[in-house]
Amino acid sequence: MKIKAGILGCGYYLPEKIMTNADLEKIVDTSDEWIRTRTGIEERRIAAEGECTSDMALKAAERAIASAGIKKEDIDLIVLATICPDYAWPATACMTAAKLGFDDIPAFDVSAACSGFIYALTVARSMVESGLYKKVLLIAAEKFSTYLDWTDRNTCVLMGDGAGAMIIGEGSTSEIMSTYISADGSHPDYLCQPGGGSVHPLSQEVLDKKLNFMHMNGKEIYVNAVEKMPLALDKAMQLAGVTPEQVDFTIFHQANIRIIQYIAKKFNVPDEKNIVNIQKYGNTSAATIPIAFAEAWEAGRIKKGNIVAFSAFGGGLTWGGAVVKV
Repeated sequence: MKIKAGILGCGYYLPEKIMTNADLEKIVDTSDEWIRTRTGIEERRIAAEGECTSDMALKAAERAIASAGIKKEDIDLIVLATICPDYAWPATACMTAAKLGFDDIPAFDVSAACSGFIYALTVARSMVESGLYKKVLLIAAEKFSTYLDWTDRNTCVLMGDGAGAMIIGEGSTSEIMSTYISADGSHPDYLCQPGGGSVHPLSQEVLDKKLNFMHMNGKEIYVNAVEKMPLALDKAMQLAGVTPEQVDFTIFHQANIRIIQYIAKKFNVPDEKNIVNIQKYGNTSAATIPIAFAEAWEAGRIKKGNIVAFSAFGGGLTWGGAVVKV
C-alpha cells in the first residue's frame, strides 16, 4: 500500500515585540496610510535582542510536537526553511536540533526565500512517502529584521519575524494531496541580499553600499507574483484533482494584500475562505503560510477533513503550490 504523508500537528511562534506603522513613522519617511494602502500591513513582530532564528524555530517546533501528540523522540528528520539563518553555515536546522536535545538525527536547511515552506513541504512529503522517514519536523523560521535597512522605506515596512512548524508523517486521514514547485534564476537582482556571498564577499565596501541588506525591485516582483502564484495554485489543484469550489480554505503567501486579493478574485475565493493575517504580522517570508495555518487551526477555523490550498512566490525567483487534506 502506498504511504500517504499528512499533517499530524502544527504550531507557530511570534516574538512579543510589536512594531506598528506609527512606530515606523518615527524612524523612516513613511506613513501609516502609505503602508496600509500599498501593502495591507498594520503591524509586524520583531525578535528580541539576542533572539535568533533557531530560538523561534525551537518554540514553533515544540508547539507542533505537542499538537501532534507525539514524543520528541518520534521525530527522525528535521527540515528547516529559512533565508535568515543563525550563521551563513552550518545549517540552522542543526542548531534547532541541538536545542531540541537531538544529537543523532539528520537536519538540514532549505533555501527558497518566501516559497521555502512549500519547497520544504515537498521534501518532507517525499521523505515520508519514500518510506525513509516516519515523522519529519518541518519548520519555517525567519528573523528578517536582521537583514533590513531601516532607512529604506520600500523594504523595511514589509517584513516581520516569526516561525511556523508542522509534523509531517503517515496519517490515516490527513493527506498532502499535491505539491508543485518551480524556479527561474535569471533575475536574482529582483529580490535578494547581494552582499556576503561569493559574488560580493563581505567587505567594508559591501557594508558601505548596504549590500548586506535586502534589496528589491518591487514592480518586477509584483508582476511576477501575480503571474506565478495563480499558476502554482492551478498546477497544485490539478495534481490533487480538486476544483477551487472543493477547496475549503486558501492560504496565500502573505506578502502584499493586493496580490492576495488579486489571486482570490481570479479563483473566485470568497473572503470567508481566504485566510489572511498580513495586517498583524507583515511578510515573514517562508513562515507566512505555516503561521497562518497553525493560527487558523488553533482558533478552530480549519478543521479535520478540510481541504486547504497554498500558493507562494519569492526571491530566486521561486514559486510553488500545494493542496492538503487536514
